[in-house]
Amino acid sequence: MSDLFLNYVWLGPLVWAVLYISDYCFTLTCARLYQGGAREKMVFEGSYEITPFYQKEVDALRRVSPRFLLMLAISVIWLWWVGQTTAQTSPNFYSFILGALILVQLAVHIRHVRNYFLFRAMLTNAVRGRLEYSRPVLLMGSAMELFTFAVMFAVMAIFTASPFASGGAAGAGWVGIQHIMLSSKARRTARVAQYRLPLEAVTETAAR
Repeated sequence: MSDLFLNYVWLGPLVWAVLYISDYCFTLTCARLYQGGAREKMVFEGSYEITPFYQKEVDALRRVSPRFLLMLAISVIWLWWVGQTTAQTSPNFYSFILGALILVQLAVHIRHVRNYFLFRAMLTNAVRGRLEYSRPVLLMGSAMELFTFAVMFAVMAIFTASPFASGGAAGAGWVGIQHIMLSSKARRTARVAQYRLPLEAVTETAAR
């Protein structure tokens, strides 16, 4: 990692803040395109946003989100504190933390750019037909994509001996695991709903 991040501790939190804000803005932009017509051709079961913590904000296209501002402040202060306490004494650890945050955000931004291009095309006749993703499949697909980035960052770390790339591999892998857990939860919820509907139908029939 560049010595700039170690010599100027404020630079890491600044880059993170820019990427975090950009992530939210990109999410709202793509969500607006999705709600504006793209979902007529590509349907995501449930919310467009994957992270449960921000689903209400994104679904409402809320430009100013108290939740987002709170998490932005907490993460920036925490990263600044980590930098102040470890940048000089444990530079590899600080590089690892920065990689886990920044490289995962860059991977997410690649997804945003792809969605923006696809959703813009879906508003025209360039894309035809209709595709529906169940929630478990959507989350599992996200996990597989993140694992792909994790492998790529891991290969970079092996060849460069970079703690920054190692952090990216760990961060992408951890988020991927979280999405697998969300996928499993969504699958269990779908099964419960599937069994509940016939039971409710039988109950209503007996009541009549």
